[in-house]
Amino acid sequence: MAVTIAETTIEGEPALDAFLVRPERDITDAPAMVLCHGFPSIQRPGVPSRSYEQFAERVAEEQGWAVLAVSLRGCGQSTGQFSMVGWLEDVARSIERLREEGSQRIWLVGSTTGGSLAIMAAARDPEICGVAVMAPRADFDDWATDPRRFIQHCRNVGVVDHDDYPDSLNQWAKQLRQHRAIDSVPQLGSRPLLILHGTNDRQVPQDDARLLAAQHPSPELRLITGADHRIRHDPRAVAVLMGWLERQGAEITS
Repeated sequence: MAVTIAETTIEGEPALDAFLVRPERDITDAPAMVLCHGFPSIQRPGVPSRSYEQFAERVAEEQGWAVLAVSLRGCGQSTGQFSMVGWLEDVARSIERLREEGSQRIWLVGSTTGGSLAIMAAARDPEICGVAVMAPRADFDDWATDPRRFIQHCRNVGVVDHDDYPDSLNQWAKQLRQHRAIDSVPQLGSRPLLILHGTNDRQVPQDDARLLAAQHPSPELRLITGADHRIRHDPRAVAVLMGWLERQGAEITS
């Protein structure tokens, strides 16, 4: 199946860099997803991995989905400074961009912090069809515990580049406690939820996945033996995710 790939900008403040893949079929008839990346690390600062774009291309080519892979504010070529509320707004703007393209059925897929964002964003938007997440955090309480240390980490990885940001560190950190994936799962109702987590994840314990699943009436929880935090690179996890997406797409056409 042929696809059309376009570097694009989601206009507004901040301006968001994005990668849009359109399938060969009419986008109004195709399932669509917003793909949400995780939080940068010292080893991989600033720019979301090319593998997100490659995954977007694969889903479009093999399954006929429209996929928007967005760089959240402060990442890649996107402007702005990280905040939890800001990143949630970025996901919401990305959803609206797909709707402007003509997409009528949208799923959210996210890795690590992006997975938590996907759950929270879907809870806010009842028209989202379903959510798939990899190594999601149940909450961000550990980040909020020492906000001065965390803001320095944000500067180190490039999602904050202004020394005078934020105006109020306490209010900025408060957002990390107020917005939690575990509080948002019940608002998904019976919409499909796939959770993938590695049993060797040393950054986010698998207990987070179990806690999130416990809040949903019929979750699909898959623990991948031996996989670590970068589970999105594990071929077993990718196979499960691709199978789940295929089922989601099939259900809307049946």
